[in-house]
Amino acid sequence: MPNPIGIIGGSGLYQLAAFTGTSETRLQTPFGAPSDAYMQGSLAGHEVVFLPRHARGHKLLPSEIPHRANIHGFKQLGVRWIISISAVGSLQHQYAPGDVVLPDQFFDRTKGRTPDTFFGNGIVAHITFGDPISSELQDVLHVAAQAAGAKVHQGGTYVNMEGPQFSTRAESETYRASGHAVVGMTNLVEAKLAREAQIAYATVAMVTDYDCWHPDHDHVTVEMVISWLHKNTELAQKILLEAVPKVAALTHAKAHEALKYAILTPREHWPAETVEKLKLILG
Repeated sequence: MPNPIGIIGGSGLYQLAAFTGTSETRLQTPFGAPSDAYMQGSLAGHEVVFLPRHARGHKLLPSEIPHRANIHGFKQLGVRWIISISAVGSLQHQYAPGDVVLPDQFFDRTKGRTPDTFFGNGIVAHITFGDPISSELQDVLHVAAQAAGAKVHQGGTYVNMEGPQFSTRAESETYRASGHAVVGMTNLVEAKLAREAQIAYATVAMVTDYDCWHPDHDHVTVEMVISWLHKNTELAQKILLEAVPKVAALTHAKAHEALKYAILTPREHWPAETVEKLKLILG
């Protein structure tokens, strides 16, 4: 069987309307339980594994998301490609609510709130992360978003802020002056862990607001975000219907060899307990 395609649903996207033949799989991983059960089924004629990042019902703060368990669970299910759908705030005039941005960079503004590596405890690895998004996957998503009728922007920096509070005006203006594209709270750790797991990863950022910098728009509120989440959910599903067959046709990404030269610890020094915990990641 071909490897299933992984989809992470962000705020507002807790299930897929076009999903057929679905079943739920609850996993335990060496890093604990994932956010929710994985929903497995068919989308556009291809096998897909879907996970709501914040759990169904939106019960997890950004700092409470078990990222390591989530990505490890996808690995356990044989996923080699992950499409991450995320709600974001715009930092530039050209990215309006309702637009889609496909970031190719991240800027970290968190405070080490959650573990962002599978390694440690006797095995040291340093992945190459200069280009944190899979270009092979992003190119397909760009074509899919255009086919779905989205106003889509390819490239730009996603500022990963701490949260759960929205930005101060000073923070927002600083990100904007730096030329960054959008701001969110979740995707950088996912991208790091997916790279270590040798899974190709790309973000589909759905703009819901102008954060708090825009003089002609109200500061971001939950009500504003929810209003756009409902509108963006339909568009996100259209993009996925276009994207899944195209991703299924992909064969290889650079990310699939991310560990080839990354592990510094000689094999004879690997602790047996850590090897057992990382055996799926180490292959």
